[in-house]
Amino acid sequence: MSRTVLRRAQPDPRAARATTVAAGRARRLSRAVLVGAGTAAALLLLGVLTRDKWDPLVRFDERAVAAATSFSAARPALVDGLFAWQWAFEGVHLFVPVAGLCLVFWWRTRMTTRTLWALVTILTAWGFANLAKEVARRARPVLDDPIAHAGGYSFPSGHAANTAAMTTALVVLVWPVLRRRALRVAAVLGAASLMVLTALDRVMIGAHYPSDVVGGIVFGVGLVLASYLGYRGWSPQDASATTGSTTNTTTKAAR
Repeated sequence: MSRTVLRRAQPDPRAARATTVAAGRARRLSRAVLVGAGTAAALLLLGVLTRDKWDPLVRFDERAVAAATSFSAARPALVDGLFAWQWAFEGVHLFVPVAGLCLVFWWRTRMTTRTLWALVTILTAWGFANLAKEVARRARPVLDDPIAHAGGYSFPSGHAANTAAMTTALVVLVWPVLRRRALRVAAVLGAASLMVLTALDRVMIGAHYPSDVVGGIVFGVGLVLASYLGYRGWSPQDASATTGSTTNTTTKAAR
């Protein structure tokens, strides 16, 4: 009597890997959606409060701008510095050096898709910040003795939004090659400092209310983080090239 040996089907490792990769991408894309939705909700809430002139927020904004501009007006040297910072951190002036840094990063690492992600995200943030102004249509601060006169709408602050988006994108871009903890901490602190200084500049010059610059920072940081999570969902190898030599990092990033 013959015996038939039944062999169990061996699992296909490629199929298992594909399933794992797909699940990881789904998680990242879900996180991107959540971060994007959270950012939009925060901006919407702040925009509604400013547009409907919620008394506690309006009073705080007006008092803060009045106090800040009074402090600045008494110090001509500070006003000159505020105007210089305003010019340097205007989106059209800031984009060129930031794009140059992105290209230098690409030249040194050959992380092509990661560099393209950063550039596209920065341009997208620039465009959406201007669109958000048209949606909110909040008037600029009106002061008895203004330091500067700015055109357009006030919420969110374009300077704050662009600075937040560009600095956050740069930190995320170079994160894989910053292998020392001290360098990563310095990068985050540097980006945060530029955001805060730009926000202070806009309020102290009288061009924006505090809620405008807060909205700009929330917009810029939130958009970049949501975009990065979505990018990692499509290109996990490029986003995870954090170990090995420069050659290995370049090879992984080019996949």
